[in-house]
Amino acid sequence: MSNEHLFNLKFAAKDLQRNSKKCDKEEKIEKAKVKKAIQKGNMEVARIHAENAIRQKNQSVNFLRMSARISALMDKFEHQFETLDVQTAQMEDTMSSTTTLTTPQNQVDSLLHEMADEAGLDLNMELPQGQTGSVGTSVASAEQDELSQRLAKLRDLV
Repeated sequence: MSNEHLFNLKFAAKDLQRNSKKCDKEEKIEKAKVKKAIQKGNMEVARIHAENAIRQKNQSVNFLRMSARISALMDKFEHQFETLDVQTAQMEDTMSSTTTLTTPQNQVDSLLHEMADEAGLDLNMELPQGQTGSVGTSVASAEQDELSQRLAKLRDLV
């Protein structure tokens, strides 16, 4: 979608530049008409063509200003997308490096034994995977009991 927006901005900038050039041509035509009207002695017509020439010149300048603004906007747009690409790449690198870090199995086993010992349970590491869920529940309930005891002590202090 960003390429479509970028294309539209570039197209609009080119269109504004074309309009500016058209106004420049119209200005020259109006100036030529001013000369002819003055040569014929028709000052009212000369004044009208002079006003048109000035109007065309001002429009030309305005189109160029708008084109410059769109170009600046386009540059800012491109810069933001480049920044976004860099940030996305960094995030992807960080996430991939984080997921490649695996927890060593012996540390997991050691922690399970430690928690089971604190809960007063005998942990058999050869249990099938389906039966290890009860150990987790026992550990969680033991932690809950410990938290309840700490809360009671805090209430006694207050």
